[in-house]
Amino acid sequence: MRHLMRALWGETRALWDKGRALWGETSAPDSPRPGWRDWALVGVLVPAAVLEGVLRPDVPSRALSLVVGVGLIPTLLWRRTKPLLMVGIAFGTLLFTQVWMLVLGGGQPGLNMMVYMLLLPYALFRWGSKREAMLGLPVILVPAVLSVPLTSTGPGDAIAGLAILFASMVLGEALRFRAYARARQLEQVKLVEREQLARDLHDTVAHHVSAIAIRAQAGLAVSATDPAAAGEALRVIETEASLTLAEMRSMVRVLRRAGERAGLAPLPLVADLHDLRGVGAGPAVDVEITGDVAGLAPALSTAVYRLVQESVTNARRHARHASRIEVRVAAGERSVRLRVSDDGDAVHPRSGSSPGYGLLGMAERAGLLGGSLSAGPNPGCGWTVTAVLPRNGSAS
Repeated sequence: MRHLMRALWGETRALWDKGRALWGETSAPDSPRPGWRDWALVGVLVPAAVLEGVLRPDVPSRALSLVVGVGLIPTLLWRRTKPLLMVGIAFGTLLFTQVWMLVLGGGQPGLNMMVYMLLLPYALFRWGSKREAMLGLPVILVPAVLSVPLTSTGPGDAIAGLAILFASMVLGEALRFRAYARARQLEQVKLVEREQLARDLHDTVAHHVSAIAIRAQAGLAVSATDPAAAGEALRVIETEASLTLAEMRSMVRVLRRAGERAGLAPLPLVADLHDLRGVGAGPAVDVEITGDVAGLAPALSTAVYRLVQESVTNARRHARHASRIEVRVAAGERSVRLRVSDDGDAVHPRSGSSPGYGLLGMAERAGLLGGSLSAGPNPGCGWTVTAVLPRNGSAS
């Protein structure tokens, strides 16, 4: 019996914790404010409701139906920014008119155009917090259920109407969940890119520190017999230390995966882009590098290589019927510009409504270095990725 009570208590606590978590969930971020589409919707619904209220012969309580049907249309403007308030105004008004007409003994007011009110429950569950949704649910259901006996609606029509009402709320919740899932995926892509950037930084610093250690050991070995050589070793150590600090200060503070061993292989640089021509199957890669790329900071040079490498990989994977990929890297006094373009078909699978995670990761890396990246289809055919990175790349 004692074990059963403990199990029941544990389940109760778990349900309580889940309820508190739902109650504390905030509203969806960046809910759109009223735009021209909302005003256009109101501009269409108002005259349509007026025409129905005036011309339709069987409108119950015509004057009241017209006032309520037209007067509640503006609630659609703020359905996303203030969903609970708009639901309270709209469905509270419906409940008040239902009770009022029940006392007076008249027919229940309503227009067919008031189907627009389905947008309010949808918006509540799509954009509002869970607390607002829980508070707004009874406000929605009471007038909806009360209208069934007051309007002598048949069981089939009543069930269909309530099903449509619940479907609007379920659709809002489903799209909300989808938006949260995509946001988590995008955040994961950014974290992976930050980890890759941190590994590159670690390898760069490791090479500098290795050089410092070797020079320090050499200086100690000859300090007693050759003070001049020891001084030269100190100057090299100072230079390497300055480079190491510059690399670390020019990057964001990102963390490598815990427990990952340091890589000792040399990092790929801009000069290594020519090696991409013989890597992988697919269209030929034409690489052209101009400007002083030898003087680029190792972290920046590696970032340029990674962006070009990812762009070439995407082109080989997605560019249909492409025969050539052009890579152009130009290093100026203040920035490095890169452009990767292919001559594939005009329609690309990657050019859908939302950017792929590879492009998002590339944009994240460019942004961490203080630069920018853009990608899109060419006017004629093919796809182009362009990026601009400052030479003194500072991460934000």
